[in-house]
Amino acid sequence: MASGGGGGGKDAGVAFNKMRAEGRDVRKDRSMELKNRRANPISTTSYVQILGTGMDTQDTAPSILLFFDKQRFIFNAGEGLQRFCTEHKIKLSKIDHIFFTRVCSETAGGLPGLVLTLAGMGDEGMSVNIWGPSDLDFLAGAMKSFIPNRAMLHTHSFGVEHSASSSQSTEATVTIDDEVVRISAMFVKPRYNNEARNSTDINSKPGDTAIVYSCELAEIKGKFDPGKAQALGLERGPKYRELQLGNSVKTVAGRMNWMKSFGTTQHIMAGHENKNMEVPILKGSARISSRLNFVCPQLFPSSGFWPVEPANGIDLEKNKSTSFQACESVAAANLLKFRLRPYAQLGLDRASIPSLFSYEEIVDELISEIPEIKEVPEQISKFWQSSVDQKNALAPAGKHMLMVEEPWISKDSCLPDILDEQGNLAKFQDDSSLRESVWRKRPKGNSETPCCVENATREDMEITFLGTGSSQPSKYRNVSSIYINLFARGGMLLDCGEGTLGQLKRRFGVSGADEAVKNLRCIWISHIHADHHTGLARVLALRSKLLNGVPHKPLLVIGPKQLLRFLNAYSTLEDLDMQFLDCRQTLKPSVEELLGDNATESATTQLENTMFAPGSRMENYNKKPSSPKDTTALANLKEVLHESGLEILYSVPVVHCAQAFGVVLRAKEKVSSAGKAIPGWKVVYSGDTRPCPALVDASRDATVLIHEATFEDSMKDEAIARNHSTTKEAIAVGTSAGAYRIILTHFSQRYPKIPVFDEEDMHKTCIAFDLMSVNLADLPVLPKVLPHLKLLFKDEMVVEESDEVLEAVV
Repeated sequence: MASGGGGGGKDAGVAFNKMRAEGRDVRKDRSMELKNRRANPISTTSYVQILGTGMDTQDTAPSILLFFDKQRFIFNAGEGLQRFCTEHKIKLSKIDHIFFTRVCSETAGGLPGLVLTLAGMGDEGMSVNIWGPSDLDFLAGAMKSFIPNRAMLHTHSFGVEHSASSSQSTEATVTIDDEVVRISAMFVKPRYNNEARNSTDINSKPGDTAIVYSCELAEIKGKFDPGKAQALGLERGPKYRELQLGNSVKTVAGRMNWMKSFGTTQHIMAGHENKNMEVPILKGSARISSRLNFVCPQLFPSSGFWPVEPANGIDLEKNKSTSFQACESVAAANLLKFRLRPYAQLGLDRASIPSLFSYEEIVDELISEIPEIKEVPEQISKFWQSSVDQKNALAPAGKHMLMVEEPWISKDSCLPDILDEQGNLAKFQDDSSLRESVWRKRPKGNSETPCCVENATREDMEITFLGTGSSQPSKYRNVSSIYINLFARGGMLLDCGEGTLGQLKRRFGVSGADEAVKNLRCIWISHIHADHHTGLARVLALRSKLLNGVPHKPLLVIGPKQLLRFLNAYSTLEDLDMQFLDCRQTLKPSVEELLGDNATESATTQLENTMFAPGSRMENYNKKPSSPKDTTALANLKEVLHESGLEILYSVPVVHCAQAFGVVLRAKEKVSSAGKAIPGWKVVYSGDTRPCPALVDASRDATVLIHEATFEDSMKDEAIARNHSTTKEAIAVGTSAGAYRIILTHFSQRYPKIPVFDEEDMHKTCIAFDLMSVNLADLPVLPKVLPHLKLLFKDEMVVEESDEVLEAVV
């Protein structure tokens, strides 16, 4: 595998190693050195700052930054921290230590991605000290399933055993004690007061232990000021000399004035409050969402702003007022600072708090910037009206349809060849070449639109893209996740990268996302790379919490076998309430056998037509022992398909890494009001892959093919080296398979807002954006919208991927 390019961003001396950042550095003897910077306690600048991850979506605990000139400490690292820091230019490479107040998905969900990003920095990678209660060992063990180099995890766990004899430890553990700060940890365990557990039952499970951290700055001897001493009632004499030596003195007259001058302790309450939902913490992403919503609300119903609502039925305003009355406190705001040094600046600093902004302001700015955009919403709305008119029009009875070629495809088309594993021109199972299939003829007229689309209602199926970027979350694109909304029949997630829950809440609101999570039927994971699954634990833990006390079944998770190691280890910390099924048990022959189809081909015969075929470079992966067949999980899959209205769901081996898969979903046929059978829709998702015959064959006549397009066409060599696809290659897969619509996703960070593409290839193709929702009924107009969306980004530039990452962390 080739690594990412050298650094050309803010620091030309720092490079980014993409292979190492994905946890694929196989060198065993390498050890990343930790930073050891010395600071001057007298001249240092110091402050505490609120990093408001989750404050707007209420899905993770906010982080706290303790800043010194030459040292940085972060407390808690929930999902979205890396993306937040990119947005607000907080340099992650400067972080020396991360502390956890509790080890769970709410506080530590962003740690895996952060560790991998730091590992990719510089010649040998960067690392960070990670501190937390003994529960941290369980998280570190779980992460080793996809972070193979132990040197990336410099963990320091401490604390009492889980079966300790008291619910709260009275002794503090000193973790850091240097020239500028002393950080101590004090342990708090929950007390239970219910029928199941009384107040003396303290046998808590891992993940329950909480930590209170005390950070004490070194004392600094100030310069004696006679004027202030006199103002405090201290007369000239020997006591002046004592003060100059740094000793304490008392004065009867000034004692009360001295105490009052300190005031009361300042408390900053950084919790989930309603008012924090009014301001999106990812302003850049919200700005893009608002612009897209203005131009095309049909595909982008989320404006980036949402109604303020309590989370999970909790009256947050009541809780807030009670807390504020109990002590002298202020409500935290995103990026609020409390300055500690120099002492003359001690106190709150609100200068960094982002200014309020509204949807209306963003739209006014857009129209001022691109005046011609004002007419676009009306132009786009006509596409939908035209589609409705065509749908309502009746075709002449008995008219025979002519067979013609697709208007955008000819033998002069510059679609690339798709080669098999041996480098030969790839073929379908019927022995026709993929290029030949491009020229297959289709009926003219309405028959070009699949029956399932012509007869679709808006309650059949909708695809929402929660993350459309690759590798690491960026300012404008989250990492991979797709929500298949089946409405009354529930929903599914295809991949679940970090921040998936937060994106659900940005798209559907807090309560709407909770309902979506509760009604999930299945989560399918394509492969073990971190950008495709590190949001999984957070979603599973929330679902378990939301359904606590309600009769329900464990959620079916389908994924590569390596994922089970992570989930089993992590479930020690939190109840994930899931049932796992290996992707290799969901190949098409196995699922058809499960469903009782009269398949004529044996599993062995069909295997020969996949990427695991004998003689292929993936053959050895097939020989590895798979999990024993879990009949319970397979029975659950059959039930999930029935409840979801699906005829079949099966995995397809693809070319990316060991045990990488795509997936096919096909809905059951339905009967029209006239009694006519209407075939069900078919959605295919590629996961990460090179173009390959197995996926082309699985995508035959797909209603929608969602295909990764990591690189632009000029970067084919890099796409080959990293086992990804270019834009033209992805389109060729869909065109060869006869897919009705192709949606491209998983774009490199070198394309911050919109990828590079050739409009000549986009006749039935669309670019995915975060929070974009594509309804089955809207597929006919989908390609027509793209040229209008491109107007939004006419001045955008392509940047080097390594520069984008470096700017975020260095």
